[in-house]
Amino acid sequence: MFCYQCEQTDRSGEQAGCHSIRGNCGKDEGTAALQDLLVHVCCGIGQYARRARDVGAGDSKFADFAAGALFTTLTNVNFNSTRFVMLLSEAGQIRDRARSRYEQAARERGLEPEQLDGPATIQLARDVDDLVAQGALVGVDAGMDVLGADIVGLRNLNLYGLKGVCAYAHHANVLGHRSEEVDAGIEAALDFLADSPTALEPLLEHALVLGRLNLKVMELLDAANTTSFGHPTPTDVRVSAVAGKAILVSGHDLGDLRTILELTVDSGVNVYTHGEMLPAHGYPELRRHSHLVGHQGGAWQGQHADFAMFPGAIVMTSNCLIEPQPGYKQRVFTTGPAGWPGVRHLTLANLAPVLRAARALPGFAEDEPARTITVGFARNAVLSLADTVIGAVKGGDISRFLLIGGCDGAAPGRNYYADVADNAPDDTVLMTLGCAKYRFNTHEFGAIGEIPRLLDLGQCNDAYSALQIATALASAFECSVNELPLSLFVSWFEQKAVAVLLTLLALGIRNIRVGPSVPAFLTPAAVELLAERFALKLIGDPEEDLADAMAGR
Repeated sequence: MFCYQCEQTDRSGEQAGCHSIRGNCGKDEGTAALQDLLVHVCCGIGQYARRARDVGAGDSKFADFAAGALFTTLTNVNFNSTRFVMLLSEAGQIRDRARSRYEQAARERGLEPEQLDGPATIQLARDVDDLVAQGALVGVDAGMDVLGADIVGLRNLNLYGLKGVCAYAHHANVLGHRSEEVDAGIEAALDFLADSPTALEPLLEHALVLGRLNLKVMELLDAANTTSFGHPTPTDVRVSAVAGKAILVSGHDLGDLRTILELTVDSGVNVYTHGEMLPAHGYPELRRHSHLVGHQGGAWQGQHADFAMFPGAIVMTSNCLIEPQPGYKQRVFTTGPAGWPGVRHLTLANLAPVLRAARALPGFAEDEPARTITVGFARNAVLSLADTVIGAVKGGDISRFLLIGGCDGAAPGRNYYADVADNAPDDTVLMTLGCAKYRFNTHEFGAIGEIPRLLDLGQCNDAYSALQIATALASAFECSVNELPLSLFVSWFEQKAVAVLLTLLALGIRNIRVGPSVPAFLTPAAVELLAERFALKLIGDPEEDLADAMAGR
């Protein structure tokens, strides 16, 4: 196998990446190859779907499938090879359907259909070993010996950015929100990758195209969430246990959480959030359920300890799943794109096994002393204080806004983000989103007048809120975002974060500090290019970086 799509990849060899029979995330070489093959076939879907759209025969089902399929290939989502064999079978059928739709529509218009090659023509083997062998031929390192690591790395920057776009699109799609523009963008991006691009400038320009597409996708997801659950408002969330039987919901999918809450009304079972589900408590339509009693645990990488200590059933709705340990594996369930061999996968229409498990398990014996943290500072909540914020900036009470957010992880170096937050001057406002907040969201930062110094904007899925806040402030101050007293410290881990970074670059936002390590798929030459064109900075000493940020550098 060869995989270097996430921050935890092996960096010990000459070519960074997980090369062995098992990646650092727990993915085995067979599953890795099946994932690569699934991406390849989805590129074939994109080839035909884009052309079908061009001749007036577009179908949103093609992009919908591709978005969901690519989501399963993100880091720490699905490790079940059987699931990927099933997805490959479906992908082959959908690609052939897109081909027929394109060719028929083209001929009806008096056109001769293009004769395509590459992913559009691959014949999928029936035998699993043969499928794995096929996947090994189309892996992310294909062409490395001819094209070199720079070009292959930039190609994979596009692939991983597209994976993040697809994940966000899938979250919106399952809530019933989609757009023809987004579907067309996903199809076009798959078609672009199907041509195995080899030129630096087109690769770099397409990465920005993906960034602009991701902005539209995040806007779509924001609309999906706020239409479905209301606009988040500041809310105190209990982070200590309540006596009673319990279900823990982790991942990112708010729709799944809503279904679980609706199906457990009057069941006598309490529901808790975990990880990136913490911001769910800010949404009025979710917190109206009285049996959503609180939050347990921290960021995704601590789930071995968090899940082992939780005395109830556990549901993982999306990323970020890591290998369930024997002590709790039998009480874990997956939904949506998530999966692990030997872990029960459910459609939420049938929640009975989760309820049975929760009732059979001990639950919490007694109430713990109440402890809370505050969430719900999404764009509406923050912008409702816009006049106060603007006045505080003009009056000198607020010197700078520091956005410190993104992914958390187990690798060394992530304490950097807590060091920046803890040492930021008292006249700064700290905004955070994503699970990076767990490095410092229980620390006491106080307030500037009526403005809390720490504003939790939500999940990584809520990056649109942060952009809208920045855009609104820039408008109020009649300046560009780059001229605002705003500095960005971004912690990356996987492909959703790559998509958000591409959006920031596409918007022209400069001096973004990113860490804790350089993505392995970006060579030193590629990093130098991004630094030259976009003033992208790698994190260094937190004290020095903070001083530079406060000086507007």
